[in-house]
Amino acid sequence: MTDRIEDRDRDHDRDAAPQADAESARFVERFASELTQAGMQRMASRVFAALLVSEEGAMTSAELSERLRISPAAVSGAIRYLSQVDLVGREHVPGSRRDRYVLHNHIWYESFMRRDQLLTRWGTMMRDGAQIIGPDTAAGRRVAETAEFFDFLHDELMSILDRWQAKKEAQRTAATGAE
Repeated sequence: MTDRIEDRDRDHDRDAAPQADAESARFVERFASELTQAGMQRMASRVFAALLVSEEGAMTSAELSERLRISPAAVSGAIRYLSQVDLVGREHVPGSRRDRYVLHNHIWYESFMRRDQLLTRWGTMMRDGAQIIGPDTAAGRRVAETAEFFDFLHDELMSILDRWQAKKEAQRTAATGAE
């Protein structure tokens, strides 16, 4: 009787794995589509989504090619883009000539921190532009308002990121206190 139960459980696990893989693949494609609509390159979106849902947050080119059914050249181009925008890194696989492509820790936090730096630069540029164009002109006022908007976004983004850090710290504290 126990053998039949173990066989049934093993058969169920084997049947569930392809279904979970198919559902994961559908999620990867849906999320990649959202990223593409937001402006990311299509292959980069697919590779990023696949890395995000992988258990280790890291895969080799061959694994990405197989999972996404794309060529190694497509993986290479996607990784090049994702590396340029600092969403993934590369690490050597010990004992091999292969590299693994790895999501950075705290990827979303880091990504938005970089957006903060961009907002700061743009705000400075717009303030300079308003002075150059002339603060009493319609164009100068428009550029100055753009600078104010970027400053506002910067301040709000920093506040949000600070609250996120506080929340994560509270969760870590609660988790270590519960152990």
